[in-house]
Formats: sequence, C-alpha cells, structure tokens
Amino acid sequence: MGYRDYPVQRRMPVWGSNSVLFILVVVNVLVFILMHFIKTVYGLSRLPEESFYRNILAWFTLPADGGTFLERPWTLLTSFITHMQLWMLLANLLWLWVFGYILQDLAGERLLVPIYLYGGLAGALTFLATYQLVPSLQPQAAQAVMMGATPAVLAVAVAATVLSPQYRVFPMISGGLPLWVLMLVFAVIDVASISRSVSFFYVHVVAALTGFVFSKGLLRGIDAAAWMNRFYVHATRLFQPGRTALKRKLHREEVFYNTRGQQPFTRKSNITQQRVDEILDKISQKGYHRLTEEERDLLKRASEEDL
Repeated sequence: MGYRDYPVQRRMPVWGSNSVLFILVVVNVLVFILMHFIKTVYGLSRLPEESFYRNILAWFTLPADGGTFLERPWTLLTSFITHMQLWMLLANLLWLWVFGYILQDLAGERLLVPIYLYGGLAGALTFLATYQLVPSLQPQAAQAVMMGATPAVLAVAVAATVLSPQYRVFPMISGGLPLWVLMLVFAVIDVASISRSVSFFYVHVVAALTGFVFSKGLLRGIDAAAWMNRFYVHATRLFQPGRTALKRKLHREEVFYNTRGQQPFTRKSNITQQRVDEILDKISQKGYHRLTEEERDLLKRASEEDL
C-alpha cells in the first residue's frame, strides 16, 4: 500500500494474531456484535427498544451530564470502542487500518494503542468539558452521549502524518500520493460529518491536536507511550510469573565483521538472514528511525544482494 525510501522484504503481520492493529479492530467489532446481539434479544423478548438504550447501551456510551458520568466513569474508555451504526464502524475501521498500518510501519507496534487511547481520552474529556462550560449546550447535557472511535482514529491519523508526511501511499498512482494528501481527504470527510455539531467539532480538534503533540514530542525524543508500555510489560509478568526474561540484545561485538578489501580498522557487518530478521523485528517494535547507521546500511545491502 505504501513505501518509504528503503526496501523491506518482510512486512509486519497486520492481520496476524499478534498484531496490535488486528486486536484493536477485533475489539471494536466484538463490541458492535455484542450490542446488536443484546438489542436483538430485547426485540425478540418484545421489550421496548428504549429499554435497551437505557439499560445496556447507556453503560457503554459517555454521558454529557457530569452527575451521570460520575456514576459510570469507565465510559471514558468504553465510549470509543462502542458503535451502533454499521457505516460508522466500517468507516472508522477503514481509516484505522490505513493509518494504523502506516504508523506501525513507521514507528513500530508499541505506539499504536497509546496514541489510540490518548486520542480517545482527550476527545472524551473534551466532550464532557464542552457540555459543562458552554452555556448553550448545558440544557442538552441530560440527553447527549458520545460513542465511536473517530477521535481515537483521528489522533492515530495525525500522529502518522506528522511522523512522515511524505510517506507514499498507492504507489501505482503516479509514483504514490504523499500521506498528507490522504490525511487531508480524511479531514474533509470528518469535518463534513460533524459540521452541524459544535461539541463534536471541539472533540475532534482536540483529538487531532493530541496526535500532533504526541508525534512532535516523539520526534524530539519524548516518548509519551513509554510508561504505558512498561506498565503492560510489568502487568504481563505478574500474570505470567514463569515467563522467561526478554532475550538479551545482540551487542555490536558479537556480530561477525568482514574487513577483506577494506581500510585498516574499518569493519563491515556480514549479511546473514538472522541479522536481517533482527533488524526487521526492531523496525516492527521501535520503528525505522531507531535503527543505527550500521543497521540501515546492512538492510540496504541485504536488499541489493536479494538475501
């Protein structure tokens, strides 16, 4: 779908069982199926449709009313994985797949969930604040709710675009379109869909700014996802006490070097499939920008030699 200025022979498993992107998609789809299954049960039981929205869906969507929210604080998280309209689910998953794939390709899988959560939380908090602070919206707070992954997806899209605006997508079209063009298309569609809602305009603007600030910080060496990834690792070890420690990183001194035909004291890494696989794994986990100059050179030579 897209390409960068270096070749990659093995792509990350976007739809594999270990893909973070795949897990996010599955979570959104499962919640959608669950909601409609329960709604169908209500219908077959001849219960009013309103009772489903009041007794079930209301516990997953984010209420604008502050008092109701204090009774259901978990809706800060459940609101941006809950959909009831099929077209909204499909649209969000399409954009999530496109920009989530590119983000994983650029910076590794470890950033996708944190940015998704940051964007969703920023949008949810903005939604709450808007209905509490804007006088014209306060009378509507008792009925207004928010759900859908659009703010989270928007943060992912902006983050990927800021990291590499010239990343090319659809290379079959005149050499590819820059990523910022795709982002512009997404933004136009998004603005058109919320043009009549002042509250959601604020929500989406803040979510987009969240993705922008996250990526700008990352480019300056500030990794806002680090604490979340450390927490995940520690939590995983608590539930899996027998899990072995992570594999020791390979040191430079452990790599075989070939100095034949080179100037004295100039070392050149031998190209092996194992070494190439280690570099590709590092790209998948941390992103291409974390590679050393030696690793980038080795990856380039490996592609030229068609290893």
